Order: sequence, then C-alpha cells, then structure tokens
Amino acid sequence: QGQLVESGGGLVQPGGSLRLSCAASGRIYSINAMGWYRQAPGKQRELVAGITRSGSTNYADSVKGRFTISRSDAKRTVYLQMNSLKPEDTAVYYCNADITTNSGIRSNYWGQGTQVTVSS
Repeated sequence: QGQLVESGGGLVQPGGSLRLSCAASGRIYSINAMGWYRQAPGKQRELVAGITRSGSTNYADSVKGRFTISRSDAKRTVYLQMNSLKPEDTAVYYCNADITTNSGIRSNYWGQGTQVTVSS
C-alpha cells in the first residue's frame, strides 16, 4: 500500500556532489522516520542517515559533515545531499521509511535502490 521511488544517483568525480531523492506514494496516512542506507559490493547494508518526523537527524560517522538529510512532508519526499564525495561512498543507496497506511497498518518500506559511483 506504500511505495518508495529513488532518483538522483549516477557517476561523479571525487570531490563532487549528488542529491538523492526518494518519493513515497500510495495510501499513506503518515510517514514516520525516514532514512538512507547503502550497500557496497561484498559489504553489509549500512545506515547512512536518518530523520525523524520531528526533524531530528543522525548520521554515520563516515559521512558527518559531508552529507545532509532532509524531508518534505508536503511532498512525501526525503532527500540526501552528498558533498565532497569519495570513492568509498560508491554503493547502491536505498531509501527507507516507516509508513502508516490509511488502513492503520504501520510497516517499513524500502526503495529499489539507486547506484552512486564516485570515480575519476
């Protein structure tokens, strides 16, 4: 009853920037916490950044000071602004959201993932 669709990934040179977006759609009553995760080849999926409904944020140590998470509840969208990108940021980035549907069911949803490649 809910769906997340990411966009904004791509190839960027080291030191460059990208902005990821994730839009939620469906029979949504409310969106609670939202976040971005990433998974590099051969590694486990890890939390990159999270944002609560009230706007509190948290970041992985590896991205603090370089990435910024934000959300627009009016657009049902969460963003990840990524600056000063490094080759080690290369991964598939996944959007995650805790959604309550119109039927009152609260579930965790994942997007399909978007590839971010940082390379010269």
